[in-house]
Formats: sequence, C-alpha cells, structure tokens
Amino acid sequence: MIAAAIGTKIDYVVILSYFIGIMGFGLYFGRYTSCTKDYFFGGQRFAWWLIAFSCIATVVGSYSFIKYSEVGFTYGISSTQSYLNDWFWMPLLVLVWIPIIYYRKIQSIPEYMEVRFDKKTRIAATFIILLYIIGYIGINLITLGKTLHTLLGWDIMFGATVTAVAVALYVYVGGQTAIIMTDLAQGIILLLAGLGLFAVGIYHFGGFEQFWSLLPQTHKYAFSDFNNPPNFSFIGIYVQDGLANTGALMLMHQGFIMRFLSLKSVTESRRMVVCWILVLAPLAAIATSCGGWIAKALVNNGELETTPADAFVKAAHFLCRPGVFGFVLAALTAALMSTADSLINAVSAIFVNDIWRPYIRPDRHDQHYLFIARITSLCAAGLGLALVPIFMKDTIYSAHGMFTAAVTPPVLVAIFLGILWKRYTPTAAFVTITGGAILIGLSFVWPDALVGPFDMGMGAGGYNFMRALFGLLVSVVLGVAVTFFTAPKPAAQLPGLVAGTQIEAMRRFKGGEPNRRPGKKATLHVQLEKALSGQNMVRVSPEALKQMAAEPGDLLYASHVRWWFGGLRSVHVTAGPALEHDHRQLWISPEDAASAHFVQGQKILLEKIM
Repeated sequence: MIAAAIGTKIDYVVILSYFIGIMGFGLYFGRYTSCTKDYFFGGQRFAWWLIAFSCIATVVGSYSFIKYSEVGFTYGISSTQSYLNDWFWMPLLVLVWIPIIYYRKIQSIPEYMEVRFDKKTRIAATFIILLYIIGYIGINLITLGKTLHTLLGWDIMFGATVTAVAVALYVYVGGQTAIIMTDLAQGIILLLAGLGLFAVGIYHFGGFEQFWSLLPQTHKYAFSDFNNPPNFSFIGIYVQDGLANTGALMLMHQGFIMRFLSLKSVTESRRMVVCWILVLAPLAAIATSCGGWIAKALVNNGELETTPADAFVKAAHFLCRPGVFGFVLAALTAALMSTADSLINAVSAIFVNDIWRPYIRPDRHDQHYLFIARITSLCAAGLGLALVPIFMKDTIYSAHGMFTAAVTPPVLVAIFLGILWKRYTPTAAFVTITGGAILIGLSFVWPDALVGPFDMGMGAGGYNFMRALFGLLVSVVLGVAVTFFTAPKPAAQLPGLVAGTQIEAMRRFKGGEPNRRPGKKATLHVQLEKALSGQNMVRVSPEALKQMAAEPGDLLYASHVRWWFGGLRSVHVTAGPALEHDHRQLWISPEDAASAHFVQGQKILLEKIM
C-alpha cells in the first residue's frame, strides 16, 4: 500500500494541519444548523461575494488541478477553454432560472420536474441526477487518491477513502452552512496556491518573456484546433463542456441549486454570477492550468522530468520550498473537499426531499428528516468510493468527459425547454429524459451508427465528447416532436415556473404585491420583544420604513453590521406596524434574534428585500 513518496516532513505537517483545521472549521459551523432548511440551504442568508467564492470552490474540483495541468502540459494555454465558456449561460441563469427556483421555493431539480410536469418525470429525473452527482463524487475521490499516491505512495483506494471520511464528517455535522464557510476558505486557498505557483514559475525563469519562449509554438494558442486532436478538440470541448457540462452545472447540479437558494435574495444573484463567471472563473482557469505550462517550460529547459499526469505536483515540488510545497498540496486537498462536500450534501438533499419525505416517511418531524439527511451524506460518500475502481480504468480528463457527456443531456434539455417553452408538455418531458437516456445508452452499443454521424471528422477518438452532441440533439428532437402531439399543462398552473412569469412568482413568494421601490439600509439597535414571538415580524419607526422605502408587510433582511460576516449572522423577517416613537430600534422576537445570533442593544443593518 505504501510506495515512494515526495515532499518533506514539514510538507506533510502542513497538509495534516490543513486537514485538521478545515475539519474543525466545518464542524464549528454546525452550530448554525438546527433544521433541514439550515442543513440544505444555510438558512437563505448569505451575501453574493461569499456564494461566488463558494461556487468557484465547487467548480474547481480536485480533478481540476491534475486534469487541466495535464492538458496544459500536453496542449498549452488552450487548457483554459473549459473555464472560459460559461458566460453565455449568464442571462438564462440570472433572469430566468434563479428567480424560478427561489421564488417558487423549489428545493430540488426533481421537485421542479413534478411541479412543472408530473410525478413520473420527477422519478426519472431523480434517478439520473443521483447517478450524475454520485459519479462526480467518484471522479473527485479518485483524483485525490491518485494525488496522494504520488505524494505519499498510498494506494489510490486508501487515499480516496481517507479523504471521503474527512469530508463526510463535517458535512454530517454542519451541512450547507459548514460547506459554504469552508468553501470560502478553500476557494481563497486554491486560488492563492495556483496563482502563486504561476508567479513563482515566472520569477524562476526570469520573467514572462523567458517563460513564454520555452513553450512550443503549438502551446501558445488560446483554442485547440477545431477537430484535432480528437480527445482535445475545440468542437469536442465546446459541446461536452460548454454545452452539456456547464449547462448541467447551471441548471441540474443540485449542489449549485442549493448555493443559489442560500443567497439572501434574488437581487444578490446578479452580483454573485458576475463575480463568479467573469472574475473568479478566469482566475481559476490560470490557477488550475499553470502547473502544466510551468512543467512544460521546465522540461524544455532541461530542469525537470515528468509525465503529463504528474505535471502539477512535480512542478510544485521543484519550485516550492518545504512547507510552501505543503501549502500548494493543501490547495489540492481544498479543491477536493470543496467539491465533494457540495456533492455529498446534494445527494442527501435529493434523497430526503425526493425519495424519503414524499414516498417512505411522509409527514414526520423536521428533526427526523435532518437525521436522515446526515445519514444519507455518509452513504453518498460510500457510493462515490464504490465508483473509484471504475474510473481508474481511464485518464481523469477522459473519464470526466465521457461521464458528463453520457449522463447530462436528457435532463438538461428537459429543464431548458421547460423553463423557456410554455407549450412543452409533461409527456414530452418524460420522453425526453427516458428516451434520451436510452438512446445515449445504445450509443455505447452501436457508437459508429449513432455517434459516428456527429464526430465532426474526429473518428472514434472523439466519441466520448461528441456523444454529448448526439444526446442533446436526440433529446431536443424527442421533446419537440412529442410536444406537438400531446397536451400541455394549463397556463394557470405555470406562473413562476417558466420565463415571463416571474412577477407572479414574486407575488406568491411574498404573499402580496412586491415592493420594488429602491431604498437604503437602516442602521438600528436590537430590542428584544417577547410580544412578537412566533410572528417572524419586526417593528421599526416610520422614519426607518421611509429610509428603506418599505411598508408594513414587506420582506426585510436584518444582518450584522460587519459585512465580512457575509450574512452568517442574519435573519429574514416581515415588517410589522410602525412604532409610535421615533427611535433607531429594531423590535424583534427573542427567537428570531437567537436565529441570527443577535443580542440586546446590538447594532444591525436592516434592508428591504421586496
């Protein structure tokens, strides 16, 4: 089980310290988890910047550093393609999808499928989405298992097991709040480590010009050739990653749905998405790929010998001093944990909300479902481990591409058509998911006949990628064709579920007409008031209401004055009747104050949500 290892004792002390520190950090935030809403959605209290870092930490899985450095070593800066093709999903995400799931209080993708279509579609989507998420867990675990094999000489399965246990432990205790807070730390760490390695490499070569001169000409293009090589072509990456994988992350990845629902408001989603996709994603593209570029330059300079798969670890080991190398390796650990924790929590959410609660044990106390959620998180980690031997048969890049291309298209198409096309019918959605999945499965039996016509001249070497195009097209054809021969849902059942009906969804969410007048935040002091217990209501002066452009009945958000808490200490409340006297107090019930960790006399910020 033990082979040759690299690194020094101080490096392993840093890695071990990181493991212990991040687990303690995650376990600490278990104190903010007391119900399933906290466990799955973090109480819907967090600020945009915190969720943006959390999203990028989830996107940058442990496979990212190894996978993209391997590709960067082999093909050059075109390895950044995958991180830079998300922008065209932004309008759909911000203007349509997030408002739908937030205002309609959708807790999972399968739940949306039943509300928008019917129960059989929900069941079909549940099966595929669980397969997708559990498979993703397996990909992340095998990556860190391989990394620990390179570093410590551990058997791959043993390394995967150790990390799975560590992640499952703090997810079990802290749920979504622990995930968001640990991912904030891990997102910062992985960006610092990756970008820091790039800076150290440039310094080692004497400047960017010297580094650039050591790369082959073929490594200096931003995009790969249209259809060559087959396993890293522009069209293959665009279809498999830009369309299928990114679309799945945005629309059907339960981990991201839970992130979006953790925001304090839909308005915050605009800032979050811009920061995530236009600022942090490009930085992540450099951070995850640069190890391969630096390693290639070192090899061409006669200073290093490495395989593409070991490019990141070997380059970091060569350039970094003891201890610093351990910090870079901790970034790998951060990437693993920040993706796996979200996936494990997502499996738990789907199992509880779409299987256990509706079909096995309905109408139980919330604490029962919280217990089942925690047990399921442990089982999800175990199922991910069971897939590790399967993914070990291929490279990480190929395994990831093959898996997402095969699993995601049917459900992705069903969601896409469902949120944009009112005429799209329940029968068509069910046929899209089941029929598309069957046809994709058959493409593994007859790849030449089914995927071959879509290979764009790449031949069999591009099937793993172009299977995504085949799956997307056949799913669209099935969905559109069946729609014209079947009856749609009545329009009265669609408000808030399709594009163009967001205002009605806002009315349902608030329970009244939305107040969209712009206002300012009010700074107030907490006054505990037992008479408000059980009402989820607060009272403030008329002047404070005027400052916020709010009225009695509006939804408000009270938070700690320190912005860097990111909403951790906050609570959603409703504006009650105005106080008679003009003073800067917030009358709030002891229960709501305790939920936000407010104390008597504390200064807080109050703002109107709608």
